[in-house]
Amino acid sequence: MKPPSISFRLAGALLGFLLLALSIPASAEVLKIVVDDTIHPITDEYIGRALAEAKRSKDQALLIELNTPGGLLDSTRHIIEKILASPVPVIIYVTPSGSRAASAGFFILESADVAAMAPGTNTGAAHPVTLGGGKVDDVMKEKMENDAAALMRSVAAKRGRNVEVAESTVRQSKSFTEQEALSQKLIDYVAASEQDLLKQMQGKTVKRFDGKTITLNLAGEPIRPFDMTLKQRILAFIMDPNVAFILLAIGALALYAEFNHPGAVVPGTVGVVFILLAVFALNLLPTRFAAVVLILASFALFALEAKFSAHGVLAIGGMVTMILGGLLLVDAPIPEMRVHLLTALAVSIPLGAITVFLMSIALKARANKVVTGAQGLVGEIGIAQTPLSPHGKVFVHGELWDAISTVSVAAGQTVVVRGVDGLQLRVDPSPAVQHTPAATMA
Repeated sequence: MKPPSISFRLAGALLGFLLLALSIPASAEVLKIVVDDTIHPITDEYIGRALAEAKRSKDQALLIELNTPGGLLDSTRHIIEKILASPVPVIIYVTPSGSRAASAGFFILESADVAAMAPGTNTGAAHPVTLGGGKVDDVMKEKMENDAAALMRSVAAKRGRNVEVAESTVRQSKSFTEQEALSQKLIDYVAASEQDLLKQMQGKTVKRFDGKTITLNLAGEPIRPFDMTLKQRILAFIMDPNVAFILLAIGALALYAEFNHPGAVVPGTVGVVFILLAVFALNLLPTRFAAVVLILASFALFALEAKFSAHGVLAIGGMVTMILGGLLLVDAPIPEMRVHLLTALAVSIPLGAITVFLMSIALKARANKVVTGAQGLVGEIGIAQTPLSPHGKVFVHGELWDAISTVSVAAGQTVVVRGVDGLQLRVDPSPAVQHTPAATMA
């Protein structure tokens, strides 16, 4: 048999190379993430990670599906900075129907290379709100408003959008439906779906923030989802102020139980873990530490109620204090980032009742007579097995003890234990009925 020719071996090598090339995942896809939450540091980290992945994979674009009531201004600024600096075009699509990109969400929407909304969505209402909703003096209010308005003008102008109308969302808190936003050039497209959006964008030129222009050809391109990591999902969950408040309250209750039952271990471990998780979340949120003091003070009132039996007055005071502490705990600019009244009530009332109950049991247990060990013998009734004059033997709790009495005691007479000195009991005669040693031993 003749060996294979050089041309045959070359053809085989080319075929193998082609098969290898086809097996490699295609690049230049559209990377997609979903932001369906308030804007906070974990959202910032997630978007930053997605932008880095899109750059590494040389994707054609990053598609961000957005639905948010707003959030923290610092996190919003960081997100905008990353979007503007991204070498990969960013498409922000407010979806599904019924969603919104309000407040901080509107800033992020306007920063995108391409801004789009689904039918039945809305955006706007970007006026800066003071943390906690408190009143500030006119000068500070004007500073905050001017700062936010300048950011909006800078972003909208570079993206070629309607600067005057965009600024009105900051100064006048205006909101717009998807059609109003499109007609006033706040967004670029209204699309019913992702594929509809990509088709409408096909072949269109987009001006980047640095002034360069690119043509997007994304119709029919595969869309690759990019999810949060497990760490980000967990952190995003505990970043909910309601969850953070519940973790803090349960952790404090667990530690409280550990202090009342030293050595139980499990309550103490659970308490430390829950409190550490709550502290981590609250460290990333605008937290009022005076509210934490109120929550801790409520436990002190619960303990006082159990000790002094104030007919519920102190317990009610503790519940009210905990409710106020919960409501004031997170000093956020939007209601969605504060502890809800229902959560504060649902946590504080049962927790107050449980704490008072546990404390009452602990105090009663400490007040009860000791029934174990040497001290448990004090006050018990026994029977003299031999005459006590003053030393002898007594039968107590099924055991025969050495005993000493201050007066003579006849065998068979009942005695009461007054103290324990090592292995010897101190007893006194008892006015109980006489017994005989034989009957006792039987």
